[in-house]
Amino acid sequence: MKKVYIKTYGCQMNVYDSVRMADVLAGVGYEETPNPDEADLHILNTCHIREKAAEKVYSELGRIRVANDERAAQGKAPAMIAVGGCVAQAEGEAMLSRAPFVDIVVGSQSYHHLPRLIVEAQKQQGGVVELDFPEVQKFDLLPETSRPQGRSAFLSVQEGCDKFCTFCVVPYTRGAEYSRPMQVVLDEARRMVQEQGAVEITLLGQNVNAYHGEDGQGGTASLAELMTLMADINGLERIRYTTSHPNDMTDDLIAAHRHLPKLMPYLHLPVQSGSDRILKKMNRKHGAAQYIEIIEKLRAARPDIAFSSDFIVGFPGETDEDFLATMKLAETVGYAQAYSFMYSPRPGTPAADHDAQVPDDVKATRLQLLQTLLNRQQHAFNLASVGKRCQVLLEKDGKRPGQLIGKSPWMQSVVVEADASLKGALVDVDITEGHANSVNGVIAGAQEVQAA
Repeated sequence: MKKVYIKTYGCQMNVYDSVRMADVLAGVGYEETPNPDEADLHILNTCHIREKAAEKVYSELGRIRVANDERAAQGKAPAMIAVGGCVAQAEGEAMLSRAPFVDIVVGSQSYHHLPRLIVEAQKQQGGVVELDFPEVQKFDLLPETSRPQGRSAFLSVQEGCDKFCTFCVVPYTRGAEYSRPMQVVLDEARRMVQEQGAVEITLLGQNVNAYHGEDGQGGTASLAELMTLMADINGLERIRYTTSHPNDMTDDLIAAHRHLPKLMPYLHLPVQSGSDRILKKMNRKHGAAQYIEIIEKLRAARPDIAFSSDFIVGFPGETDEDFLATMKLAETVGYAQAYSFMYSPRPGTPAADHDAQVPDDVKATRLQLLQTLLNRQQHAFNLASVGKRCQVLLEKDGKRPGQLIGKSPWMQSVVVEADASLKGALVDVDITEGHANSVNGVIAGAQEVQAA
């Protein structure tokens, strides 16, 4: 059996896509391997959201080429090389010009064609490019059964974006918004739980709360309706969703946080800036007050809910006053976690050509100030968890023998002393210590746990 090594960059959507790539290739005799040295096929599943993403890919391609040269010197056949994902979609034919040793360049919506592309590349000795956004969705052509992801699984329900934020490449690399039919999603969720042992499922989409899948009755279902039906799946204990856009936080979705106990009290809701002027330049189509109003509605629906967000500092034209508005919004909301970045131009996006680019040193200073605030908030949230009892999904070994690390309902890393047999179990934990990036706890007294 041939072996494929898949290296995944970027978001959880890419993680899911990599799993499905392995599923597609399993049908034509490829087994996934964690060891790149034994691979017959290398796939780089790329992300284009951050600065220098393409350069990182080319650097990795250079390492693979060196390894292939060493294989050739030993009389071994070189491994095939495929680049998928958003960098592939953005670079296209240009990738072959710069790295002519690449065999396949395949876009985000075409990886279900990998078996055919491999055959074509073998016939013509490389250089196959497929970047189409096919009319038939890739999900319709993927194998029904996917390999188990573990007790916590990702399930892609929506792809693409119609928002066209001026800093973002997603509409150009992932295409228009598309939602999978509700019944198809429910069937896959049931298989993940009943056949593969998942107890937690995270629903994925570039704008997952814009989900509007066919309901089988001539209409469409909202994300709230989908999750309500998912909550009836026996054995499914936790539901999450990411990533959301403020403009799609509908009343029924907010109400779902009140009515669905299985929906975890944690929401990643990117805002990007606290300045209405910058938000308008970003084409976000919402203001800071609207965002804060949504936060308040969610807290009224689920008082223990915690939030994370994305921030961009130094967007073209951002003034000190604009940045202070971002700091004020962050202080007003109070985040459990957050991700913040300096603005970096993405080729082909409107903001990349803006004249009023902010100097790098100014961006760096602002980022440091914002991250100091956000880190302080995260630490405070973890400290406030001390004394709480919560259910934790134990997922992996800790740094020291006898430790396991799990995930709280609020996405905190929870470190406990526990026997390895409890890995994969849902256990009640009393939080005893709060740290900058994690919390410590002890497993609550004698109890029955749902073991893997």
